[in-house]
Amino acid sequence: MVLPVQTARPIRARIDTGAFRENYLLAKRSAPHSRALCVVKANAYGHGLAQCAQAVRDVADGFGLLDLSDAAYLRGAQFTQPILLLEGCFDAEELHHAASLQVSAVVHSLPQLQALEAAQLSLPLDVFLKINTGMNRLGFGVDEVPAILARLRVCKNVKSIVAMTHFATADGAGIAEPWERFVSATVNTGLPTSTSNSAALLRFPQTHGDWVRPGIMLYGGSPMPELQSAADIGLKPVMTLESTLIAVQTLRAGERVGYGGTFMADSLMRIGVVACGYADGYPRHAGTGTPILVNGIRTRTLGRVSMDMLACDLTAIPDAHIGSHVTLWGDGLPADDVAIAAGTISYELFCALAPRVPVSWSSRIGGKQDG
Repeated sequence: MVLPVQTARPIRARIDTGAFRENYLLAKRSAPHSRALCVVKANAYGHGLAQCAQAVRDVADGFGLLDLSDAAYLRGAQFTQPILLLEGCFDAEELHHAASLQVSAVVHSLPQLQALEAAQLSLPLDVFLKINTGMNRLGFGVDEVPAILARLRVCKNVKSIVAMTHFATADGAGIAEPWERFVSATVNTGLPTSTSNSAALLRFPQTHGDWVRPGIMLYGGSPMPELQSAADIGLKPVMTLESTLIAVQTLRAGERVGYGGTFMADSLMRIGVVACGYADGYPRHAGTGTPILVNGIRTRTLGRVSMDMLACDLTAIPDAHIGSHVTLWGDGLPADDVAIAAGTISYELFCALAPRVPVSWSSRIGGKQDG
């Protein structure tokens, strides 16, 4: 029997489930008259579905996710809260499984509605009627709502209906036009509503309705980093990606570092090589100047990110050496800062964490679990 070998390579991701819980409670406080679906799709944005769900087991009003297998896991783990499939069911078999698990499903297209009408389900479903108010991804047009709603109301497989939409610009230009469209489509229906993602939850209290759907804010990322930092919102970082220096080099003026030699030293400088690269989930497109912490001191990356390594500037950190601690994002270095410098968003950083990176989960509220 061959036993697995724990890698000695120093890169690690630490997940603080206590911070996740606190961020969820902040979301609930920010929408005190609504219930909050804890959005844990994509393996809880790369943070671990099982661990994050467990952290809020006793306080979560419900969960939002994409994969029916994740819903089955939560039901198997005795989570009794409402669970919403955010893209609905993809075929008739999923509808039957959803009914057996008693999870709610979004209905956003005519084929989904037709499948729901034709199914012989063991139990009726709670459904969320998705209305397209300008995102133009999923949902029925505002003018279609009366006819679709009439069909849902007489469908034997429908237990209850919630009207929902998703805002495209809640993190920037605002929600005035889509909000007006949504209100006009639902004002006389008497339906409960769900419209607020993280940005709308924090910026536009008029949209809170019956269910809010916080996502990125649960993981410590600001939903509108150009307007307000996560720290200013009161959010705590949940994922910290860390490593160490595995080499130190000295560059003379005119010397370069990394593939393509895209960074050239203009004077004598000291650089470090970090055990982290794009195969670990660090963005390859993060160019020179992306923030990084070495021994708790903020400095910058240099040159191109390699598959397994990246370089950073140690010129102003004279005590840095092989083995010095490095934070790629997380405690002391907001993921939003790294994402902005790399031309992306914190969502992508979190979700891209590679399977080869060892992960540990801990909580200030209790216990530790390693994985």
